[in-house]
Amino acid sequence: MNKFLVLVLSFFIFLTSCQRTEIINTHGIAYLEKREKLILIKKSNKNDIIKVLGAPATTGMQDDNLWIYIERTNTRGNLFSLGRKKLIKNNVLLLEFDKYGILNKKEFYDKEDMNEINFAKEITVNDVKKENFVYGFLSSIRSKMESKRK
Repeated sequence: MNKFLVLVLSFFIFLTSCQRTEIINTHGIAYLEKREKLILIKKSNKNDIIKVLGAPATTGMQDDNLWIYIERTNTRGNLFSLGRKKLIKNNVLLLEFDKYGILNKKEFYDKEDMNEINFAKEITVNDVKKENFVYGFLSSIRSKMESKRK
């Protein structure tokens, strides 16, 4: 009876310690897809966009007229994926402004727009023989010594 009670009690503790709710980690601007619809081309300016979305995650490298907003949502995978994270959302919003700060162009990319990159498994053979530093150093000294003899 005691063994059965201990077994049931330990099974109950094991079940209650397991987490039933899904852990969702969101980075960047939450609900970017819905907020993006509030921004109008040729009508919204930089101040309007800051009110709706906040400060951009990053700006363009050459000019400040390109703003980039990012939303990325991950969750933990199932038991068979051994804890690897599963990507739920990967949204990117590109906003381009004119010189007066009025929105000219907006582009929204979601998870389906991501490109899958496949890397080659083959190894390139390098025919150039690489010598170590000591060999190169001694060879240069030898060639200098031989040139002084002549």
